[in-house]
Amino acid sequence: MQYTECELVKILLVDDNQSITELLSKYLMAKGHDCVVSNDGRNGLTLMEHAKFDVVLLDLAMPEFTGIDVIEHLFSDGKIKENKIIIFTASSIPDNEIDDLIKKGVYACIRKPITLDVLLQTLSQ
Repeated sequence: MQYTECELVKILLVDDNQSITELLSKYLMAKGHDCVVSNDGRNGLTLMEHAKFDVVLLDLAMPEFTGIDVIEHLFSDGKIKENKIIIFTASSIPDNEIDDLIKKGVYACIRKPITLDVLLQTLSQ
């Protein structure tokens, strides 16, 4: 599914770093998108189970319940394909592990630090 820049996209942003979620959500809302924020992986999963989002921006490295945990839970429940998950991470996860996540149903991966142009381009694909 492709979105044009002027099209409203409902985005769930899941990252434990509140500075990142605050800045990204403000930027995405300024671009005309609806943005819901969760600073906790378990809460992010709950939001995904109870609401429909066009895109989920998911950090992998979070304490207690990681982005990997979110993906594994959705995969085991057969619900991963219901979500367009774009993982973004600063961790040194190897490319083969990223490939495995994409094979499970993750849409794309963006490495931190992200550039806003790359983020918007990935959202519009």
